[in-house]
Amino acid sequence: MSPYIQSLRLRTLPLSVSGIILGTSLAGWCHWPVFGLAICTTLCLQILSNLCNELGDALKGTDSDQHGRAAYGLQSGTITVKQMQRMIILFIGLSMFSGIALIWTAFGTLNCDQSWVFLGLGALAIIGAIKYTLGKHSYGYIGLGDLGVFLFFGLLSTCGAYYLQVQTLTWDVFWSGVAIGLPCVGVLNLNNIRDMKNDIKHGKRTLASLLGEKGGRVYHSCLLAVCLSIFVLYGHWWTLLVLPVWAWHLWFVWSHDEHLDIQMPVLMFSTLLVSVLACL
Repeated sequence: MSPYIQSLRLRTLPLSVSGIILGTSLAGWCHWPVFGLAICTTLCLQILSNLCNELGDALKGTDSDQHGRAAYGLQSGTITVKQMQRMIILFIGLSMFSGIALIWTAFGTLNCDQSWVFLGLGALAIIGAIKYTLGKHSYGYIGLGDLGVFLFFGLLSTCGAYYLQVQTLTWDVFWSGVAIGLPCVGVLNLNNIRDMKNDIKHGKRTLASLLGEKGGRVYHSCLLAVCLSIFVLYGHWWTLLVLPVWAWHLWFVWSHDEHLDIQMPVLMFSTLLVSVLACL
């Protein structure tokens, strides 16, 4: 069972719920069942994305010679391709079931314009999770992974959670979604800085590899700085409490070429903390 749990990449899950917590809190925690189903749906989508990412990289050979992190199931040989495919099918089904239940609970029916819009967004989220690295035209291999993370785990997560609660949107919510999406992108960028040499070797063009080592770090710093700037601009002053953590994090990223993997949980959990602080 442990190889399967490892491939779920449980440490990424706090990141995926940040937007849901932020959007729901800004809506005033009106409907707890909607919040619970939104959490379940985003967790299923995050795990689906993790599994598809592992399979896509393995099939393309990108994971054949990784450095700086532990090997996952496919890379280590403890999980077969068929077993991974069955897990992906399972989480596609769980994502669909949870998403449909969420929409039904929020709107009371699946046969209304709002429901159809969210069903479409849910389908796009599932396709986005699959196509990140799977297939010939995977967008994660042409430098668009950052955009996908920003849209799905920033804007859609925050604005969607808010709308499902109160059926309206505000500019504060929109820009909060933009802000929380930036450190989510930062996690992916940190991953890509770590794997840059290997990605270039195997033809995976991430935004970090296109920017280069220095450019990737400048981009990383800007993501975190703009995030806090937006929150402060909209009066979410409590988010500044994370500033010492992010200052130390950036110092580490700029001063180390290796061991960047240990900064992943730091940025993930601090992003979750930012989403909570923005609610105060």
